[in-house]
Amino acid sequence: MIQPLPLFWQRYSCRRFLNTPVPPDFLESILEAARWAPSAGNLQPWRFFLVKNREIQRGLAQAAYGQEFVLEAPAVIVVCALPEVSAKKYGERGRSLYCLQDSAAAVQNILLEAVRLGLASCWVGAFQESAAAQVLGLPSGERPVAIVPLGYPGEPMPQERPRAPLEKIVRRIE
Repeated sequence: MIQPLPLFWQRYSCRRFLNTPVPPDFLESILEAARWAPSAGNLQPWRFFLVKNREIQRGLAQAAYGQEFVLEAPAVIVVCALPEVSAKKYGERGRSLYCLQDSAAAVQNILLEAVRLGLASCWVGAFQESAAAQVLGLPSGERPVAIVPLGYPGEPMPQERPRAPLEKIVRRIE
């Protein structure tokens, strides 16, 4: 019996989406997956913005150096870190590292849940943080970490997605 590919092998960075709305229950499932990401001390130092407003998406696309697919996606989730939440328990390391690691784990859960639901996404990290914060009206202390456009794929998964061989990237200590 052939097993389906694991979700992480099915995930790819999609930059073209169909003009088909994402069902609300899919978006709730994706947000729920983000909420269940691991976090240092279970502090959950994040905030998620679900954006379906075209003007806000236009501002996010501009903040993302003109990446128009951010505007074209039916929905966008912006993951923000709350550094001071982590700093209360972990000091400077929480402020500068743990909140970012925790937010990144939430992004990965978003990407994998999107795949599970038959959707595509893209982790956009190339953006002007201050511009994205202004577009979202973030208070001081909330840091946008990732912009994640979501929708039904308008392009096939690329056949070639090379990865470095394990022998090059793993140091085994036994």
